[in-house]
Amino acid sequence: MNRRTLLQSAAAFLGVSTVGCTTTVAVRSGKNRYYEGPVTDHFDGVRFFNPDGSPPKGFRDLLRWRMGEDPTEWPAEVPVLTVRPERRVDDLTVTMVGHATMLVQTRGLNILTDPWWSERASPVSFAGPKRVTKPGISFEDLPPIDLILLSHCHYDHMDLATLTRLKAEHDPLVITPLGNDTIIQSTGLRTEVLDWGQSTNFGQLGIHCTPCHHWGARGVSDRSMALWGTFVLTGPGGSVVFIGDTGFDQGRPYRDLPAQFGPIRAELLPIGAYDPRWFMADQHQNPDEAVQGFLLSKAAYAVGHHWGTIQLTNEGRNDPRFALEEALEAHNVAQNRFRALEAGEFWAIPSI
Repeated sequence: MNRRTLLQSAAAFLGVSTVGCTTTVAVRSGKNRYYEGPVTDHFDGVRFFNPDGSPPKGFRDLLRWRMGEDPTEWPAEVPVLTVRPERRVDDLTVTMVGHATMLVQTRGLNILTDPWWSERASPVSFAGPKRVTKPGISFEDLPPIDLILLSHCHYDHMDLATLTRLKAEHDPLVITPLGNDTIIQSTGLRTEVLDWGQSTNFGQLGIHCTPCHHWGARGVSDRSMALWGTFVLTGPGGSVVFIGDTGFDQGRPYRDLPAQFGPIRAELLPIGAYDPRWFMADQHQNPDEAVQGFLLSKAAYAVGHHWGTIQLTNEGRNDPRFALEEALEAHNVAQNRFRALEAGEFWAIPSI
């Protein structure tokens, strides 16, 4: 990926615009277009924030990054062996679709995380990050989808075209943090919104929203106007944790999970889009930090996602997988407990 393409890709996630070779820094608005509510320890009345955390980087840092080291070249395409999942699963199986999109099948329910089947993760169809792997499950081969967990509003996690297709074919419920329901309103999907610390129920599962260290934006003036979060699914057999994106943040997204939710059977954790560290550390953990979080939360197993599908940062396509193997060895964790799944791979998670 050349510098200009990666600059445009990154700008979409920073809330700045480089369209037409000009650059516009995000304008601070006095009103939140997505959410209205009381001031809290993570909402100032206009924007959400990470308590005692770091704000998103600005345009000068973006330029410093892009004028620095060249990104590692990715292949234009990587072959994928697609799978057709079972219609229903009683226990727990996770199938990788690609990036942060996974099919979680448990207790007879079919759940998608941050669904994205489009060619690009971008506000436009002709530019921006383009997938190098096809989805590991063809859209037509999806089983009936009951629920979508939507972690935040960045384009590689919230794809309105895919959400519209899911509404037409499956009509699932979407559970998402505050403000994101406004953004997806045009899809017609049913939504339920949660703040950090709030919970709801779906079938046999409890679904809880907890903090992680990230942010969100869809354009040049809406930075952090919709909340981001972690989802914890509780039910018989142990909890399942899904984090779409997070910085390690001294381990705070992880360290309270065991006391709150008991034994954690599986975590779905991001391991990619982390280089260079000075720019990415606040919003994207690296594989070593993902392993540290895995250990802090005392989980039995983990799936590494957010790698190998689209190039957002400098590291090579396979670097997160290799770095994860090294981190597991360094922390004396068995390789079969934390797997970086390729698109089309599935894992029947062992019981605990």
